[in-house]
Amino acid sequence: MTEKKTSGRGQRDLRVRVKTAKGRKLSSTLWLERQLNDPYVQRAKREGFRGRAAFKILELDDKFGFLKPGARVVDLGCAPGGWCQVAVQRVNALGQREGKPIGTVLGVDLQEVEPISGAEVHQLDFLDEDADAKVKEWLGGAADVVMSDMAASASGHKGTDHLRIITLCEAAAEFAFDVLEEGGTFVAKVLAGGAENELQTILKRNFTKVANVKPPASRADSSEKFVVAMGFRGRRA
Repeated sequence: MTEKKTSGRGQRDLRVRVKTAKGRKLSSTLWLERQLNDPYVQRAKREGFRGRAAFKILELDDKFGFLKPGARVVDLGCAPGGWCQVAVQRVNALGQREGKPIGTVLGVDLQEVEPISGAEVHQLDFLDEDADAKVKEWLGGAADVVMSDMAASASGHKGTDHLRIITLCEAAAEFAFDVLEEGGTFVAKVLAGGAENELQTILKRNFTKVANVKPPASRADSSEKFVVAMGFRGRRA
């Protein structure tokens, strides 16, 4: 399936090369090769995370510090669960950090998600009319953090995909306005492409600080970035 290329000096090149298999498309072969050589993929396996995306939220929290012990966190579109795993550690949801407040992590997704230690996971469409009331009931109050790594299904057309994810992010922001505590934080993935100005305007009106960041764990060839909005002012007209 794979081979390791050896240099002319007899030194082994540690990069894994994937042989093209019968029936496998070139794009699939290239994707598999990238996965096998991605240090974040390898690190996720070593550290028990469900995917490399876990390191994106880790790096964002290292920079902005919104996942505090005792915080109540909602993860929209939480599958496969890497962001929830990070949140469980950071907010002390398992109570493993003595003397620190114990937080709550709630994950919701359209599909069923394997149980995540320390998190409560529900199958729910956050766009449902009563979704915000259900989330606050499950949390036992308002959230301190709403985060989303959701992406709309890819169409193959860059402009269309950009508009879809911006629309999804705007919907997630509207949901956050309904469930966030004042002073809370909203974190979401967007795609760079020029249509996010309206989203930025909405967030700046409702939060005291809005930053756009591309964490190191985001692949260099990806147009994704993350918006981090902190200091929720309360819903504004």
